[in-house]
Amino acid sequence: MLWDLPTRLFHWVIVVCVCLSWWSGEEGEFERHAWFGYTALVLVTFRIVWGFLGSRHSRFSDFLTGPGGIRAYVQHGQSRSVGHNPLGGWSVLALLVLLLVQGLSGLFNSDDLMFEGPFYFGAASGFRDFMGVVHELVFYALCCFIAVHVAVVSWYQWRRKIPLIQAMIFGRAEGREGQSPPVSPWLAVIIVAALALILWWAISAAPQPEPFW
Repeated sequence: MLWDLPTRLFHWVIVVCVCLSWWSGEEGEFERHAWFGYTALVLVTFRIVWGFLGSRHSRFSDFLTGPGGIRAYVQHGQSRSVGHNPLGGWSVLALLVLLLVQGLSGLFNSDDLMFEGPFYFGAASGFRDFMGVVHELVFYALCCFIAVHVAVVSWYQWRRKIPLIQAMIFGRAEGREGQSPPVSPWLAVIIVAALALILWWAISAAPQPEPFW
């Protein structure tokens, strides 16, 4: 198995969450926007944990490499992983970091009218303003990164005939087979449940606004 079930589900569900987060923000549906953001934050945090505890080819140690590995791939097309190549591996990490920062900054955000993030009232005004700027700028960075990601995957898929999409749907594809059995998906369920409970507890314990009377 190249990509285990939790990795594949994460990939496609996070795509849906990002699209719905954008839509709900544009439409002013901020309660829904918050829930899509919470879901994305749990999923991204899970993927980072899964990068250490998950199946072989989902781990960062399998596809992240140093300058030598990047140079070998750029010059000769050599990659030690059958999963992500060195450039793709670092782009995955960059996307995860951007998504994580986007989700965390949203916890302190406000629309200045009807909605405040759960940690809005527990932060100083200067920090809230800073996180608002971060939330906006990271969104544009994400849009650029996602556009590049789609373009690169399309190029590999249809120009170089490397079945990246099939592998991310079915877990394997012709010429793209894993080298070890996957970790039990029940471990992923436990991790996601634990992370969701931690976020729920943090939001529940967040400071509330002062009453007007």
